[in-house]
Amino acid sequence: MSDIGNDIVLSGMAAISAAGVGLDSLREALSRGESLLKPVPADILGESGHLWGKADGFRAVDFIPPLKARKFDRCSQFAVVATGMALKDAGIEPATLDADRIGIVLGCGFGGIANSEEFLRGYFTAGAEGLTPMLFPNTVPNASASNASIEHGLKGPNVTFVQRFCSAESAFMMACRFLQEDRADIILTGGVDELTPAMLKGFAATGQLRRHGAGFGEGAGILVLERGSHARRRNAPARGRVGCVRTIGRLIPGHEGEGADRLLAGVTDASLVGLSGTAAAEKPLLDRLPAVTRLETAPLIGRSIAMGGLAMTALVLALQPGCNGLHLAASPEGPYYAIDFRGGDPVQP
Repeated sequence: MSDIGNDIVLSGMAAISAAGVGLDSLREALSRGESLLKPVPADILGESGHLWGKADGFRAVDFIPPLKARKFDRCSQFAVVATGMALKDAGIEPATLDADRIGIVLGCGFGGIANSEEFLRGYFTAGAEGLTPMLFPNTVPNASASNASIEHGLKGPNVTFVQRFCSAESAFMMACRFLQEDRADIILTGGVDELTPAMLKGFAATGQLRRHGAGFGEGAGILVLERGSHARRRNAPARGRVGCVRTIGRLIPGHEGEGADRLLAGVTDASLVGLSGTAAAEKPLLDRLPAVTRLETAPLIGRSIAMGGLAMTALVLALQPGCNGLHLAASPEGPYYAIDFRGGDPVQP
């Protein structure tokens, strides 16, 4: 646990989700507070009554030339487009800055699972001759961040985290570290996930569908973190500031209160709390939160392994200038994250 904010500001954001493409659609969904989850077609699971949050409003070819879009898995399409939107929101043109000082650290759950499924199906049905080499680069979880960095010319640090429901928060913490240690001036971070019928069948087969897999979603939430001194030099507006980032590995059975106290130490003045992952089911944590408005995106747009990217974006969108917010994320049996944000522009006088 440490205050690794150290003059780190948020200079841009982007969102793709069941709410639509862009920050305005997410902001509108938050203001309405109505679920955008839709019924899963009964022929996928053999039964009705399930919901999912597909990003149906997203069409890669609206942003990427068709031939290039075909080379990317859907997860990479989300990452490439959202990264471009976040850079634009931050007023950053990588070609005009030192690209070696701009990196990307993303959380990702299953990666390009549709391409992985197709790739492996070729092998299991026709042996080595059935493999499609063009699909292979998209079968690894870091394909999304890699494709985003290649497409946008980001030559700084490039890392992908797969850390259960806290994948995006783990990425966020490392992004802050890169800035604090002066390894970069700008780091794009957050989370990206795709959702396929095969995934739902897998959740059903493993008994997860009615637990943590219920109401799954997809999309990307990207935040642009920037060293405050760098943002000031380029006269960049900022949407907020990063405060303390706390994490613990697990709430030990019989000592949950001790772990919750450590995670939430110092949280006293938050005016808005965002819940991500399975945090809304963690009573030891909920009991210690301040009595303020709680924001949970999962019931609105669905849950994913890297949903923290969208949840943090939503929190900052909803946070009033000058007010403090807390992003609280949890995975079943850990890890857990508590991240402080302050709304508004701390860069401009």
